Amino acid sequence: MADKTEAATGDAGAVKQPRSVRVVLLALMIAMMLAMLDNMIIGTAMPTIVGELGGLEHLSWVVTAYTLATAASTPLWGKLGDMYGRKGSFMTSIVIFLAGSALSGMAQDMGQLIGFRAIQGLGAGGLMVGVMAIIGDLIPPRERGKYQGMIAGVMALSMIGGPLVGGTITDNWGWRWSFYINIPLGVIALIAISAVLHLPKKRSEARIDYLGAALLTVGITAIVLVTTWGGTEYAWTSARIMELIGIGVAALIGFVFWQTRAAEPILPLHIFRSRNFTLMSVIGFIVGFVMFGATLFLPLYQQSVQGASATNSGLLLLPMLGAMLVTSMVAGRVTTSTGRYKIFPVAGGALMTVGLFLLSTMDTDTTRFTSGLYMAVVGLGMGCLMQITMLVAQNSVEMKDMGVASSSTTLFRTLGSSFGVAIMGALFNNRVQDVMAERAPAGGSQATEQSATLTAEALKALPAAIRDAYQHAVSAGTHGAFLLGAAVAVLALVASVFVKEVPLKGAGPKPAEAPADGDDDPTAAKTPVTETV
Repeated sequence: MADKTEAATGDAGAVKQPRSVRVVLLALMIAMMLAMLDNMIIGTAMPTIVGELGGLEHLSWVVTAYTLATAASTPLWGKLGDMYGRKGSFMTSIVIFLAGSALSGMAQDMGQLIGFRAIQGLGAGGLMVGVMAIIGDLIPPRERGKYQGMIAGVMALSMIGGPLVGGTITDNWGWRWSFYINIPLGVIALIAISAVLHLPKKRSEARIDYLGAALLTVGITAIVLVTTWGGTEYAWTSARIMELIGIGVAALIGFVFWQTRAAEPILPLHIFRSRNFTLMSVIGFIVGFVMFGATLFLPLYQQSVQGASATNSGLLLLPMLGAMLVTSMVAGRVTTSTGRYKIFPVAGGALMTVGLFLLSTMDTDTTRFTSGLYMAVVGLGMGCLMQITMLVAQNSVEMKDMGVASSSTTLFRTLGSSFGVAIMGALFNNRVQDVMAERAPAGGSQATEQSATLTAEALKALPAAIRDAYQHAVSAGTHGAFLLGAAVAVLALVASVFVKEVPLKGAGPKPAEAPADGDDDPTAAKTPVTETV
């Protein structure tokens, strides 16, 4: 028997969601966990994988193939959901992800693993977009904050537990189970979605914008490859990087031009007329830039300067990820109960800026307690921003564009992470090499060229003078990287100030005044209804 809950804007209290909706939300959280957890688990299994399959020179492609496929497919999944129905596209993405997981677990060489990881990434793009878009379909904006806060909590838990789970699985069951473990969880999510999620079926007469999809895929692929290869595989000024930049810019210009003419554009440009949507895209990009840069360089600092083991450095991120988890949940609850949300992006931008500046002050004498406090400030800021950006972006478009709004916000965050890792990484590496050249004895710089591979144990084996120079170099490198992060975070704070607090529709007390600017309130005349489930 179907449950149908209407979200009346005049109700004094929040609408209680039917049990079937809560079952769907549990399945959505499992799906998001699969997409987020996979890369975190694989990181700890990499040494074992290389030991069995070989192909060390292609190791980075195991991650890059997944990231590329996820980023490139994200906009297409969002549009497919809008055109042909959310449920079918989401279930398809789960099946593709599980097929990629099974094939990755059966890979016999590094080439196969890279190809199967790309298949997995194609499915992962649909998982992340589908979760957010289905929540947008099921839950009125006024109620949506607390559920998206739960999704942010799942993301934080995945980042915390991923390395630990990956290490445990690899040590006890073998690295192939790092992929196989996805299958039972994915099947549970698939069954739950199939059984209890009943969204209205759609059938668009328009054809998929294949040219737009191709241009966007080429542009995104070129950008990710530039940020992945620049300064590592190839010099930033090398012919290969310049070629990729040229291809990427040309493809994206062509994409924008074509989207103004396509009958059913992959990314309708009219959604950017909403000031709030555009600002949320900018803030999402910056959150990705900061978050993935911080999670990359903090463990390196903790291992190299503070002497933490690889496992402990992951646990030492708990202050940041724990603060992010708690704040995301609180922000969602407060938004649901009050309908107000502008305070969170403003506070998030301010806290993130302050926290990153504090992290930039760390040196060789900074204690773990002090660095933990600094990380907690950054986590509080990111928690205020993580899901509020998605909530406001979805509230700024019509229901027919829910998928592309969700996919665009996810895409900008993904691209931000690529740029953050690349730019902060380039600054970090240059600073490390400069300080090593200044402080290290003869030959010391060469001894630490592969700085990212120096574990705490390997560091102890170095001569005292070289070890001291290297610790100062890493400290200087993190100073530059986090100072850049603080400067970028200021842009998020500035963007947040210009956010217009458009009332969220749905259950709960209705705000007294409606906004005058209809562009940022496309659903003003519509009362969201929780879909039949």
